[in-house]
Amino acid sequence: MLAAHYLDIRLVHLTCAALSGTLFTVRGVLHINHYPLANHRALRGASYLIDTTLLLAAVLLMLIVHQYPFINGWLTAKLGLLVLYIALGIITLKRARTTRGRSCALLSALSVFLAIVAVAVLHQLRAG
Repeated sequence: MLAAHYLDIRLVHLTCAALSGTLFTVRGVLHINHYPLANHRALRGASYLIDTTLLLAAVLLMLIVHQYPFINGWLTAKLGLLVLYIALGIITLKRARTTRGRSCALLSALSVFLAIVAVAVLHQLRAG
């Protein structure tokens, strides 16, 4: 039954990934420039909603295609990169105390985000 919705779930996943990366970038830049809007309740809420939907769609896709982290290398890589991305996001938005620290964490997080996308794209290209 889930398999019939693969393309819809994939579209939700891809859309949420783009929205998540964009919102994180905006919030990171706002935070670096000391704008309180970076931590506005609406932006934080949108971030949680988008990221939760992204993760749920990822789990559904994983179940549909029967590929799992720690069994399939590409998903293991994405999961490891995701953990690193989250850690760098926390540093960017909460822990770094200097503009330089926030900037370095943001650029690092965005690099990791691009690596996650690259792993997915390369897997898709290899799968045909």
